[in-house]
Amino acid sequence: MSAGDTPSFQASLRTLARHPVEVAVNRSRRARAARKRKRRLNAVDNDLTAEQWAAIKLAWSGCAYCGATDGPLQRDCVMAISRGGRYTVDNVVPACASCNTSKCNEEVTIWMRRKRLDERAFLARYVEIRAALSRERAQTRDS
Repeated sequence: MSAGDTPSFQASLRTLARHPVEVAVNRSRRARAARKRKRRLNAVDNDLTAEQWAAIKLAWSGCAYCGATDGPLQRDCVMAISRGGRYTVDNVVPACASCNTSKCNEEVTIWMRRKRLDERAFLARYVEIRAALSRERAQTRDS
């Protein structure tokens, strides 16, 4: 069986034959969105180092939103990149895949209220950890 004989490829060809304009528009929309995101990422300061990310994960010791400790953690921008956020030590928190996907680019407090998560506890811990990491950075620079 060649690549052109697979059921998924054949289904794609049928879809393209039935709706050529919609498929082309969706592909170009996706491409435009990808280019726009790439420009946004390149235009802002993304200075989060591997060491900083490790320190953030250690400080939170799990998902910053729900507290999950099982499974890998992803970098999540508290203020989404699409809303002007950056990948910096002050804006990134560890999130489980479920929380990161669910939050998408929503404003964090609105999302937490909708999910019935403890917004006040998150914000207090977020400020506390940011302050501790800032002190650590200042001590490292001074020595």
